[in-house]
Order: sequence, then C-alpha cells, then structure tokens
Amino acid sequence: MSEPNKAPAPAAAGRAATKKELPEHFKAYKHVWVYVEVERGQVHPVSWELMGAGRTLANKLGVDLAAVVLGPEGEPLRAAVAESFCYGADLAYVVASDVLTDYRNESYTAAMTDLVNTYKPEILLLGATTLGRDLAGAVATTLLTGLTADCTELDVDADGSLAATRPTFGGSLLCTIYTLNYRPQMATCRPRVMSMPERVEKLVGKVIEHPLGIVEDDIVTKVLSFLPDRDSAKSNLAYADVVVAGGMGLGSPENFQLVRQLAQTLGAEYGCSRPLVQKGWVTSDRQIGQTGKTIRPKLYIAAGISGAIQHRVGVEGADLIVAINTDKNAPIFDFAHVGLVTDAIRLLPALTEAFAKRLSAHSSDKLAS
Repeated sequence: MSEPNKAPAPAAAGRAATKKELPEHFKAYKHVWVYVEVERGQVHPVSWELMGAGRTLANKLGVDLAAVVLGPEGEPLRAAVAESFCYGADLAYVVASDVLTDYRNESYTAAMTDLVNTYKPEILLLGATTLGRDLAGAVATTLLTGLTADCTELDVDADGSLAATRPTFGGSLLCTIYTLNYRPQMATCRPRVMSMPERVEKLVGKVIEHPLGIVEDDIVTKVLSFLPDRDSAKSNLAYADVVVAGGMGLGSPENFQLVRQLAQTLGAEYGCSRPLVQKGWVTSDRQIGQTGKTIRPKLYIAAGISGAIQHRVGVEGADLIVAINTDKNAPIFDFAHVGLVTDAIRLLPALTEAFAKRLSAHSSDKLAS
C-alpha cells in the first residue's frame, strides 16, 4: 500500500521571514548614541573608538551622532563633552549631578534609561569595559531590549537594522545578531576592536542638559572609599605599540622567558594565547584574544601561536603581524603579514640578539615609530 504524498517541508525561515513591522511606538526612535565613559575625571579611549564606529553608522542611516556624558558637574565633564565634538558628535546629552560622582549601577542606569525614554535613540553603543558591561546589561534589562556584547564589527543592513557581529561557540564562529523589533538596538565593543578616528578640532555644538531623576537618598549603594587596582598598571597590552606573544608551540613555561626577553629588548609588552593562561604559565592580564585583551599594535610578533579565530579577532587590527610557527598550515598564516615556518624556540633568541645589537637602550622606544 503506497504512502500518501507528503507535503514538502517548509523552507527554513531566514531573517527576512522573521522581520515584522516595527511597533508604532518604536518608529519615533532615531539617531545613534555613544556613551562617553568618564570615570574619576578620565575618558576611557574606547569611547572615542566607538564615536568613529557610530559616525559610520549614523552616516549610513542619515541621522545624527550623539554623545552621552554622565558625571558630576565640573571641568572633566565639560572637557569630555567638548572632546566628543572633536571626535564626530553632532550633539551631546549631558546629565550632571554630584550623585554621579562615583559609578553606581542604580544612579547611572536611572540616568541612561531616562535619557533613552525621553529622547529615543535608535542605536546605543557602549564600551565593553568593566563599567560599560555593568551599565549596558542593566540598561538593556530595564528597557526590555536586546544587547549584543563584545562585538567585533558593526554595520547596518538594507532595511536599516543594526548588524552586530561577534564570535560565538567558544570563539570558533562569527555570528551577526539583529535586534529587529525592539529599540534601542544596543551593542558593546571592547577597547581596541574599533580603530581610533582622527581627532578634528571643533567648537562645542548643541548640548542638551537633562536632570537626574533621583537623589542620593534613593540609592542603596554607598561609596565609602576608592581603592585603585594595584595590578592595573602591570600590563598595557591594549594600547602598546609593540607586542610579543607566545603560545603552546613554545612547549614549556620555561621557554616563555624567550618571549619576555625579546619584548624587553624591543621595549614592548608581552602577551600569550588562552591555553597558556589555562595551564597557569602566564597570568590572565596577559591573555590576547576574544576572551582576553584586544590589541592594535604597530608590530605584533606571535611565536608558537596557531591563530584560532578566538585569537584572530583579538589581533587582526595590528598594522604588522609576524607569525612564527613550525606548522605551515597553522591558521595564523592566513592573516599574518609575514610568516616564518620555523621553530620559535631557536628563532626568538636569535631575534633578541639581533635587535639588541641594532637598538641601544635609548632608541628601543622609537622602534614603533
């Protein structure tokens, strides 16, 4: 007895099939916002990197780029507002209050969510710093919208939706995430993922001052004292001009000394791939990659690192990548500018000796220039 004809299986629904008409109350949401992170009077450089990315998105959408500055009234806050225009802002939203002197989730979340609900941005970008991650998650939760974290690329598609790309599945794949029917579309990017835009001297433009809707007595958390991180100055990987890093190809923790020696000779910072941190050979503040530091040096020397995508997204912004590996098929050779198929354990001492002869103690810091 023959089986009845079965209806063909429906085609897998693509993103276009899931796209719905944007709810009417979200259609008023326009413009791109970048949160300018000011902590204890200092602007985190990731804010200016995001201004460059935000400028590109705003130009594609034909909307304004706005800076959002929160903090206590004073010269540091005014300076941050002025600098935002030099990095491409068309206008700035400012919430100035002594309640915002120190970062606390309650006060900053209240300020940001009130700004969003009042002025309705289409896209909101924040740096994936310790502060930015805490604030972004709280704001997205409060606003009941989506948040794509640790993005490596930002774009807008044909229908104007934010396309936020980030690694997933342990860093083995890249995926692009859309927040289709909610606003604002939120994303965070780690320092050094986006390139630093050129600073252009400009006059301060339109500034919209908005009151903070809470007072000190409304906040449960109190700041009793400030203790700076004693390890914060140990490494400066993210902003180093020259970085030397080692991976499992070095074979042993003793051989990692070869990386440190070359870095010292070059006046560089040293780093490592994730497996070395997992084995306890190197501390986590030296890890390079999606789950570690993202770097954009002028010169990056990778010794014994295979170059999986998790590591690639952390280094591919470097001006010059020199890879040393015994495996000619290692993935790192797919994106390195110079590849050396040889044993790093033998080559690193030779490089250190050669550079030591060429560079005096007073000229090593000029290498990157």
